[in-house]
Amino acid sequence: MNLYRGCTHGCIYCDTRSECYQLKNDFEDIEVKRNAAQILEAQLQRKRSKHMISSGAMCDPYIPLEEELQVTRQCIELIARYGFGLALLTKSTLILRDMDIFTRINEQSKCVVQTTFTTFDEELCKQLEPHVATTRERFEMLLAMKDAGIPTVVWLGPILPYINDSEENLRGLLDYCVRAGVTGILCFGFGMTLRSGSREYYYEQLDKLFPGMKERYSADFGNNYSILSPNNARLWSIYERVCREHGIIYKQDEIWSYLSDFPEKEQQLILF
Repeated sequence: MNLYRGCTHGCIYCDTRSECYQLKNDFEDIEVKRNAAQILEAQLQRKRSKHMISSGAMCDPYIPLEEELQVTRQCIELIARYGFGLALLTKSTLILRDMDIFTRINEQSKCVVQTTFTTFDEELCKQLEPHVATTRERFEMLLAMKDAGIPTVVWLGPILPYINDSEENLRGLLDYCVRAGVTGILCFGFGMTLRSGSREYYYEQLDKLFPGMKERYSADFGNNYSILSPNNARLWSIYERVCREHGIIYKQDEIWSYLSDFPEKEQQLILF
């Protein structure tokens, strides 16, 4: 479910600004699917079997407008009512408002809450992701989910070369994951992606925040789509080791399976 289009989080690295997504308006000019609940209910009524439903890959379902409009709440209420599962991704602590529904979904099927971790440094976080909950606040949100028995997954990244690609940053983020008892950590490598549209915005922000960094990126990476940190191999080794030590799922195919697998047997037992 993409319930909103556009975003006001202000993350300087956001890939959704890329031209390939063909946003008609300014990125911060939010489009709202006001009839999303009606469309969703009609679709759920036609489904012959239950499955997982996801939201948050393209636009955060808990942007500030959600507090007033409650489009996301209406939709997840339907998911709970019709007995489907939910895998939701957000950077916002507004998600805590809907703990009652997540708990209900998780009791009858499966609910997985996901968030992203980019930097352990709170001040740097406020620069890279200026209008959203800080990493510490997201960590506290994960702790609340843990207390409620709701499983969580962290998306680790992007890791920006020469900015947050240090061992200290990685170990701080992994420590948060371990303490929050996350089920899995999803990482696509220690780096980032840049496409036409997002690259220009990112470089503009680099000029404001880290003078001289744009020139370093241009010299080292050119117009590459995929940009890996020079520290990628060392950081990946640390990441794998910590995940294995604490029983955290980290292989991409295993995480995708976990997020998409609907607990059919458990659901049948509950209905029986």
